[in-house]
Amino acid sequence: MLDPEGSVEHQPASSFPKVLLIPLAMLLAIAALLLLAFSASRQKEPDFYTFKVVNIRGKLVSLEKYRGSVSLVVNVASECGYTDSHYKALQKLQRDLGPYHFNVLAFPCNQFGQQEPDTNKEIESFARKTYGASFPMFSKITVSGAGAIPAFKYLIDSTGEEPTWNFWKYLVDPNGKVVKAWDSTVSVEEIRPHVTELVRKLILKKKDEL
Repeated sequence: MLDPEGSVEHQPASSFPKVLLIPLAMLLAIAALLLLAFSASRQKEPDFYTFKVVNIRGKLVSLEKYRGSVSLVVNVASECGYTDSHYKALQKLQRDLGPYHFNVLAFPCNQFGQQEPDTNKEIESFARKTYGASFPMFSKITVSGAGAIPAFKYLIDSTGEEPTWNFWKYLVDPNGKVVKAWDSTVSVEEIRPHVTELVRKLILKKKDEL
């Protein structure tokens, strides 16, 4: 068409590309948001040490305090046929390897055979007085089924191994990832080489970082 001066009106050469720039900018913005969301999900990916639990004295504590060390997580019971042999061996393992690079983390459970019927105070007294247990102990919990606490659900989901009796053992590395699980019939002496090797690697790594 003609403008007031009688000349032909021309569309600016850049108008057409600008139409394309709008959806392109939107796509880039969406891609950036997706990347941020993916990064955030990666950073928040849970591990064993991200959970909070209640200790044997009834205080809510974070397992984060054990990050950087190896942990052997065990569902314990005071009146089981495995009690004496396991408690003695677990305390020996704690004494030999802990507490700076390794800890047994004991979770009393009354699910199997009703073999942990006492109160938390009585359970702690029994373990400390009878076996000199110096490792961390936590409040009595449910370790399998729908009522299992989140920390144990993580152990089960990570290994595909769910406790079916007392004294199941889960080996957790310094980053909170589960290395292996053993059932009640496997003695602490049998798994000791696995624990020792993981602790040895941790000590060597710390030396290299100095």
